Amino acid sequence: MCGRFNITADPLTRLLMELVNMPYAGRDNFNAAPTEMIPVVRIAPPGHEREGEPELVSMRWWLTPYWSKEVSAKYSMFNAKSESAATSPAFREPFRKRRCVVPVTGFYEWCRSQTGKAPWLIRSSRHSGLLLAGLWDHWRNAQTGEELLSFTVLTAPAHPDFAFIHTRQPVMLSIPEARRWLEPKIPTSEMTDLFGSRLPMALDLVPVSSYVNNARNRGAQAGTAIGDVIHLGGLEG
Repeated sequence: MCGRFNITADPLTRLLMELVNMPYAGRDNFNAAPTEMIPVVRIAPPGHEREGEPELVSMRWWLTPYWSKEVSAKYSMFNAKSESAATSPAFREPFRKRRCVVPVTGFYEWCRSQTGKAPWLIRSSRHSGLLLAGLWDHWRNAQTGEELLSFTVLTAPAHPDFAFIHTRQPVMLSIPEARRWLEPKIPTSEMTDLFGSRLPMALDLVPVSSYVNNARNRGAQAGTAIGDVIHLGGLEG
């Protein structure tokens, strides 16, 4: 689940200015797919110029563990289940030490229908975008020196109102929760309350056309409604 993003730089700049006082540095990408490079927010690690400060860094959406022998898409590493990330060999160290926030205008999900799988765009009803909880890692090839920053999106069981779309959903964060998620002094083990079946903000579920099914289709029409929008009230109403 959560296998495509809708990214529009202008509204995301407004969201990021509120979160970390910086503009969105990426381009519009109305149908972003796993393995693409996408800007995410992290706290700069020790040894970096901005050590301890938030920064927007382009990373590959498909986590490559630091211990991996090669960059690969053999295993599904673009999502990580929040229930098992703490013990997974691939995710447990990022889960403890390397959290990030993935800013998107919305994400796409496919719902089974009588005619097949129908795509929907899920977006915030009141804000300029969504902030998704992620984990990142730094891979380096010892022989060639090649380096790669990559990330995955944490998922949780779907809220009952969302479950007709999919049984799982990305871990969505309010702005205060995103600031908390980025705070390196807070252990991830103390933030498991974020992993429940919850809707921290009101959402719009927008039916869109099959144009979005092909990841090569990048036009703005990917996010255009073709039917009635469903509104889900979150914790903010």
